Amino acid sequence: MDTSPVESLETLYRQHHSWIYTWLYKKLGNSADAADLAQDTFIRVFNKKPLHEIEQPRAYLTTVAKSLMMNWFNRKRIEQAYIEVLAEQPEWEQPSPEQNYLIIETLVEVIQLLETLPRQVRDVFLHAQIEDMSYEQIACKFNISLSTVKRHMKKAYVHCLTAMLEHEL
Repeated sequence: MDTSPVESLETLYRQHHSWIYTWLYKKLGNSADAADLAQDTFIRVFNKKPLHEIEQPRAYLTTVAKSLMMNWFNRKRIEQAYIEVLAEQPEWEQPSPEQNYLIIETLVEVIQLLETLPRQVRDVFLHAQIEDMSYEQIACKFNISLSTVKRHMKKAYVHCLTAMLEHEL
């Protein structure tokens, strides 16, 4: 394994592209997806860290590729769940391909946002928003105080509002 700092993206790419592609192919079993994620790995590396700071390129590329692969798996899981829900809808209610893309992108963003919340805060928020439970019902369900439910809801709302404002900038 190369342990000298990387001089350029071209050098990094030339020396390690086929290796990271092969690594991804073994994990995914699909050459097209492996090629896409290999390219995304190099783009992410180029945009994230000065190349001269990378001392162990294969270890760094593997870390970046694993993160991208986990995001890819999560997106596929979300897409599959969306497709299953969509299949239950009447044909005349089917969104266009463009709408499908935007819906899936939005779902991925929302799920990623909610996953950054502490588990109990997220659970409280989802029960209030999706299950339409009252704060009192949530307090009973999770065996927590009403003030804790309110604090969790406030935290979740602030978190979502902050993300929305950052997204607009």
